[in-house]
Amino acid sequence: MTIAAILLGEESWVTVFLTFCLLSLLLVQLVQRAIFLHALRNVPYPTALPLIGNAFQISGSQEEFFQNLVKWSQKYGDIFLIWVGLRPFIFLYKVEAVQPLLSSSVHIDKSLEYEYLKPWLGTGLVTSNGEKWHFRRKLLTPSFHNSLLEIYLKNVKEETNVLISCLQKEAGKWFDVVPYAKRATLDIICDTAMGYKLNAQRNSKNEYVKAVDKIASIVQMRFVNVWISSDTIFKLTKAGKEHDHAIKVIQEFVDKVIAKKKTEWMHHKGDDNFNGSTKKRRALLDLLLDVSNNGTILSDEDIREEVNTFMYAGHDTMATSISWTLYALGRHPEYQEKILNEYNDELGMAEITLENVQKLTWLEACIKEQWRMYPVAPLIARHIYKPIEIMGNQIPPGSTALINSYLLHRDERYFPDPHVYRPERFLSDGPKLPPYAFIPFSAGSRNCIGWRFATLVIKAVVLSVLKTFRVEAFDKEDQLRFISELVLVNANGIRLKVIPRD
Repeated sequence: MTIAAILLGEESWVTVFLTFCLLSLLLVQLVQRAIFLHALRNVPYPTALPLIGNAFQISGSQEEFFQNLVKWSQKYGDIFLIWVGLRPFIFLYKVEAVQPLLSSSVHIDKSLEYEYLKPWLGTGLVTSNGEKWHFRRKLLTPSFHNSLLEIYLKNVKEETNVLISCLQKEAGKWFDVVPYAKRATLDIICDTAMGYKLNAQRNSKNEYVKAVDKIASIVQMRFVNVWISSDTIFKLTKAGKEHDHAIKVIQEFVDKVIAKKKTEWMHHKGDDNFNGSTKKRRALLDLLLDVSNNGTILSDEDIREEVNTFMYAGHDTMATSISWTLYALGRHPEYQEKILNEYNDELGMAEITLENVQKLTWLEACIKEQWRMYPVAPLIARHIYKPIEIMGNQIPPGSTALINSYLLHRDERYFPDPHVYRPERFLSDGPKLPPYAFIPFSAGSRNCIGWRFATLVIKAVVLSVLKTFRVEAFDKEDQLRFISELVLVNANGIRLKVIPRD
């Protein structure tokens, strides 16, 4: 009898053994799945189909998705989930649910969907995890020291002046302010991140500007469209090809700027005269080159990751905050006057500085109330690696938890009349909020590292606009059509009218 006959015979011990192993593996997986489902048995969810779950309910428009999240929260209570294929996405929007997650030192990794950002950001501060994230966070924290923020403020003022001149051309007409705010913050971030004058406000057809817009919209599309979550399928689509082209444009541009900066840095390293003449216009890229130690601590790729991360995390979030703040003030013009009266009383003709802008309590309160009603990041996602108890439910590893900050910030227990714009909530004599009730920049160890810089930019831009114009808003609150992208946007843009002050 041949060896093949022995191995392939009906009584082959190899066949029996392999069959046993496969059945055992299948049994283990079934048991693990049963334990997983049992842990989630008390968490409600909309009617789901086998294998695809609720994918059909979230594959519509982004506006419908946002409306469904609000509707499901009203129907299912404090915690619910939706199934995307076999993966559960658990939605949280109460302080009691948010606190154990954001205060955890274990559950700090972003959700698996952040993989879509890696072709652009690599494993920079937003997308990295574990030791690499801890190292980068510690390394980059000094980049946002107050002394550097004062330097960055000079760049902010220059680009804000350009924005004002652009808005002058729209005076007296209804227009969408978001594109203007985006181009302004892109110029600000490019200047402070790379020390490069992009001039996006003067040239919106710049290839880099178009590529950043394109990649951001495509990544957002992948976040909500489960049918193109697979890289293999995505690369076959038109969006996949546009994605790759945009990545190429962005990386080539950033690499070119890094190479130029590195040449200057190497040539003038140790030159006190050069360092003294440039210290007043230090960019993040200069600081990264300083700590790179000729590539032994940070490679050129590492530096590119962090520059791209700063560009991604900064310009869209700040532009959205500026736009929503101007919208809210346009709907409530009495607060425009409160801000300007306080500015005149406290600062008079003085230039805005990092120190004296803190005196403008009405400006800060109006911005915070805007963050409450229109949060920068409406959804904050975490991947669950270890079991965690949330509101009496044991959430198993393999789940994705999402904090809905839009609903969190409208909890009437802490914000009476939550749908009313009332900046007085955030004045010094306002009610004290419990931790995690208000999280405009997330919270815990993975909060936004650049929140002080972002706040400074928003204050400087909004104040400059108000000093130059009276602002009116077109849409009423009940006419807004929210879309949960990487940031919270309105389907029709944010339409304003600016009227020059006498």
